[in-house]
Amino acid sequence: MLETCPSNTTIDENLNVLDERLNQAPKIREDQAGLRNVMNRVDTEITVQVDGLRREFDSKEGKVTALDGVNLQVRKGEIFGVLGPNGAGKTTMIRILSTLLLPSSGKAGVMGFDVEKEPEKIRAVINMASGAERAGYDFISARGNLWFFSQLYGIPSEEAHRRINELSDMLGLQTYLDRKFYALSTGYKQRVTLVRAFINDPKVVFLDEPTIGLDVMTALSIREYILKQAKEYGRTILIATHNMAEVDAICNRVAIIDKGKILACDTPAALKRSLGAPSLVLEVSPPPPPGSLEPLIKLEGVKGYTASVDEERGLSRIQVVVDDDGSAQSVIDSVRKAGMTVVSNWRQQATLEEVFVALVGRGFREREHEASQ
Repeated sequence: MLETCPSNTTIDENLNVLDERLNQAPKIREDQAGLRNVMNRVDTEITVQVDGLRREFDSKEGKVTALDGVNLQVRKGEIFGVLGPNGAGKTTMIRILSTLLLPSSGKAGVMGFDVEKEPEKIRAVINMASGAERAGYDFISARGNLWFFSQLYGIPSEEAHRRINELSDMLGLQTYLDRKFYALSTGYKQRVTLVRAFINDPKVVFLDEPTIGLDVMTALSIREYILKQAKEYGRTILIATHNMAEVDAICNRVAIIDKGKILACDTPAALKRSLGAPSLVLEVSPPPPPGSLEPLIKLEGVKGYTASVDEERGLSRIQVVVDDDGSAQSVIDSVRKAGMTVVSNWRQQATLEEVFVALVGRGFREREHEASQ
């Protein structure tokens, strides 16, 4: 990914960087022209293929395994979610598939091209964006930034402006296109980043936490935009996220990943159905003392649990994944034995977080807390 100019650089310095980058454009145009016929011949029914993918990093404590034998197939036109807590391996997978990082072992391919042997061919048919990146030159307008990136892809200027206008319309960005990038809100900067991700008419797009840190309405508009790109243009979109609602709302299929391993892969509905009986939800007071919920895991019929706090009501909520109704009373008895009062309890249809809980025995918050220790 191109580096961005720091906010305290001058306009002349920004323009010098742009001139330098644009010198790369002829080579990119040549590469794309040579690949056009090849791309049309590729069998794209399976657009992303991952076999036994492994990636290790060196650390002071020794080898850290970010991906541990991952196998995955993503189909043409599919919105595919990779769901997991921070540190699960999601971003590492996207970096490998977008040719920014080499695997330690195993194979990965996009549109029939190998990430190790044919990275240039992959770069010509993909794009990517991250919700955490700052993908713009501060003292240039949003339109100028998008035009610049379009030139790196060798898009004729007239066509580039048409695409900028069309994609910006979809995201409600038109009236902000002529504002300097630094003057845009976080939400509109993210919209610029997403327009950039589709500016080159990619076959496959990788999105890493595309709605992180955004308000509800902005996140909704971005999800609608992603849906439209897949449905109307047949693009394959792979989204790495820990946002359960996002995956449930827009993904055709989802792979749940933890500690570098794929634990399950199916449609969101099928994953939730796999749990069978609804979960048991308890509202308790006072909050669970440290370690007081550990005995729940040992109860017969209990697959896992997650806990959260309802600050408005001053209550803690414990959600327990159980096999059947017969386990409910033993859960309630265990909670009371730990010194908590059960204010209310009810059954609730399964959620994707409960699927994760059933697979690893902990929710995202608990899992991320463990990883940070």
